[in-house]
Amino acid sequence: MYTIAALYHFTRFADPATLKPALLDLCLAQGVKGTLLLAKEGINGTIAGPRTGIDAVLAHIRALPGCSDLEWKEATSDHPPFGKMKVRLKQEIVTMGQPDVDPRARVGHYVEPEDWNDLIRSDDVVLIDTRNDYEVAIGTFEGAIDPMTESFRDFPAWWEANKERFHNKRVAMFCTGGIRCEKSTNYLLGQGVEDVYHLKGGILRYLEEIPADNSTWQGECFVFDNRVSVGHGLVEGPHELCHGCRRPILPEDRDRPEYEHGVSCHLCIDETSEADKMRFRERQKQIALARARGEEHLASH
Repeated sequence: MYTIAALYHFTRFADPATLKPALLDLCLAQGVKGTLLLAKEGINGTIAGPRTGIDAVLAHIRALPGCSDLEWKEATSDHPPFGKMKVRLKQEIVTMGQPDVDPRARVGHYVEPEDWNDLIRSDDVVLIDTRNDYEVAIGTFEGAIDPMTESFRDFPAWWEANKERFHNKRVAMFCTGGIRCEKSTNYLLGQGVEDVYHLKGGILRYLEEIPADNSTWQGECFVFDNRVSVGHGLVEGPHELCHGCRRPILPEDRDRPEYEHGVSCHLCIDETSEADKMRFRERQKQIALARARGEEHLASH
């Protein structure tokens, strides 16, 4: 059984590059795989491995500057959620492209999962999903507005174009684990919105704590590992990834004429050129050859 830990923490790292080698070496030594992002604003990522390995890595992260109160969310899987370990240096641990946004300064009001339903059912509350369009497509909260953004960087422009719709409304926002809302609520406060709320722990904590018969969540929640989606109780959902576009699809979507394994699906068939598809086919060929030799091809994850 693999333990999965999803984490983020905003703090000030003077030189994140100096933190990378020890963190990567520890993960590799402990059999931990996944992705961790380091930036001057903090750390973000999801890792998986044996219980002892995850505990060792979390202890190491908590010992980093300003990370003693690190929080994380856990789940389990009976198959490895990741194929390799990556520690990457980034400009932002979640990219919004707004240099004045600083969640360490202030954020919206945190709302516990048990209080979320009452808040979002209030007549004076507008509910906004801050995730990307392909995530929203497989599940969201009842009554939520979908900004239909392709990336989180698009959210400020969407807000500027739509903010008049929400005049005199309280704004509630949510995302997968909470990190995007740390930035989006700080952004809205900076734009003069007075009453801003966000779901503490994100969708994942809500699905973990709120029973299905008392839930306002509809569908599945996209996750950034090999589980692809989870439902109530964080039970693994039915989705899989199209390895052409990295979007979630259902098993029956493989029967569509547009589907070609590792190349395309009905969502992306018209988004790539024939030259792209030829490259994807060659990638799949190399993956198959590597597997036939008993090797692991990097592109397979």
